[in-house]
Amino acid sequence: MGSQDEKMAALRTKLASLESLQESEISRVCVDIAHDRRRLAALEHPTKEPGKTETSRAEKIERYLASRPDHKVTYETLKGHLGIDKDLLNDAIKTLMAASPGRYGIIRIPGDKRKRALIMLPK
Repeated sequence: MGSQDEKMAALRTKLASLESLQESEISRVCVDIAHDRRRLAALEHPTKEPGKTETSRAEKIERYLASRPDHKVTYETLKGHLGIDKDLLNDAIKTLMAASPGRYGIIRIPGDKRKRALIMLPK
């Protein structure tokens, strides 16, 4: 009977070692998958630094807002002032707001909820 018990004990030991090996392999695969997902996300959504033109536009917007007595300007006025379309204007505003967090805000124009304005907030 001892031989059967020894075989069972050996099989249980081998089974336990195979299970632990399988668990470590699964955890390694999970880590690899997480790493791959991070790399894919970085490739799909790269962080880009604003270019000279974008930074220059942001500075022009800042100077224009500072020169206005109410420190408020509509997007339409900015598009005309800079001579750019709405996509380039949005990029310039994002650059401006990223450079000075909490200093600028976007508000809706009373009377036409589709129109927006950029406002310089008090310090």
